[in-house]
Amino acid sequence: MRITITGATGFIGKALIARYAAESAELLVLARKQPAELPAGTRFFAWDAIADEFPLAALEEVNAVIHLAGEPVAQRWTAEVKRRIRESRLHGTRRLVEALSTISRRPEVLVSASAIGYYGSRGDQALAEDAKSGAGFLAETCVEWEKAAALAEALGIRVVTPRIGIVLSPEGGALAQMLPPFRLGAGGKLASGRQWMSWIHRADLVELIRWCAATPQIRGPVNATAPNPAVNTDFTHELAHALHRPALFPVPAFALRVMFGEMAEVLLSSQRVLPRKAIDQNFAFRFAALGPALSDLLG
Repeated sequence: MRITITGATGFIGKALIARYAAESAELLVLARKQPAELPAGTRFFAWDAIADEFPLAALEEVNAVIHLAGEPVAQRWTAEVKRRIRESRLHGTRRLVEALSTISRRPEVLVSASAIGYYGSRGDQALAEDAKSGAGFLAETCVEWEKAAALAEALGIRVVTPRIGIVLSPEGGALAQMLPPFRLGAGGKLASGRQWMSWIHRADLVELIRWCAATPQIRGPVNATAPNPAVNTDFTHELAHALHRPALFPVPAFALRVMFGEMAEVLLSSQRVLPRKAIDQNFAFRFAALGPALSDLLG
């Protein structure tokens, strides 16, 4: 098995690379900077998704392409950061598809990351893959991102776009940013605490991506979230419990907007996302409930 993976330095990409390497897959990986450590035999290609053409050598004789590259969303948004969030996804995906169109032997599948930001903020509405897109910067970016990836279907490539939720890992993402105040006993719910958080353990996400690549009947959007989303109040309670700390200090909405600017709306949005396709196709989640997932990561 020969696999190309972009976004090699991200905390999802690193875990995915390690998992494939354990099965002796031949890996070609891309990122702006070479990771400090890569499994033996892995070929690295420097690639800036905004500035560079996709290196054709990274697509030679591959069976699958897994496209994870993109500017991190979890940071204070400025005009420049928003530009990089959008362009790293749209330009990067378009350049990848253009490169795929020029090669004679194409991969069987392209798994191109998307995000549950596609749905916007939807209150208590349960959102399966057939739900309509929402409004706002992230929703609009995800719609265009998925459209760019779908162009590969005209090349005879099966395309899957996992809509990734809040990925739980102490090594990156939202959980890594929440841990310092909670470990000090200064954590608490965000604003009302009623907003839904659709999460997934990083190990389950890695297996779900691999499953998307390996399962011929899976196409289009797949909600990459655990089957049991939690409202923010319950999430913070479970996190505090896993750390044996109290959760007594709620953060009001205005404070989030002062700290994070426009990005605060991501923290305040409510997305009750259900992985209907994965459940219907009998994907086995190791961590379907939040408490055991956090205990596994933080125990």
